[in-house]
Amino acid sequence: MKILGITGHSGSGKTTLLCHLIPLLREKGLKIGAIKATHHDIRWDTPGKDSYLLQETGADPVLLQGPQRWYMVRRAVRGDWAALVASLQPPPDLVLSEGNHEWEIPGIEVYRSALGKPRRCPTHGSTIAIASDGPMPGILPVLDLNCPQEICEFILHWYGESRDGRLL
Repeated sequence: MKILGITGHSGSGKTTLLCHLIPLLREKGLKIGAIKATHHDIRWDTPGKDSYLLQETGADPVLLQGPQRWYMVRRAVRGDWAALVASLQPPPDLVLSEGNHEWEIPGIEVYRSALGKPRRCPTHGSTIAIASDGPMPGILPVLDLNCPQEICEFILHWYGESRDGRLL
């Protein structure tokens, strides 16, 4: 299983890009997993419901099963990204992690000049490319943010080059 981060400022288009990339990568035969980071506390259940009560009494994990899908919740261990990725079972071929810019994993930074903000991770040593809506100075490859097919091809090339069995 490989992991690739998609980082950038809020409003830069990370989720939109992923929504274009996932079907393209699946068409190429890859099983794709996704991790969406948020800095807000999240709840997928309702106070007073059974699954909520099970969590509050200390069960970890709690799995809520329905007729069409199931959800599992675990308590977060801050900074333990490897355990988070390892919990994806069955393991996908490629995990796309949106956000999590502090993780030391290969990543593509999404940069939109209209936001008027500096790059999110200008010195991040694991950034392998920038997806931008315009030219960018520097030594990293710059991918056209408005051309998901180009970004998909870049990811496929990176994925193929990194098939040595390591979690990247």
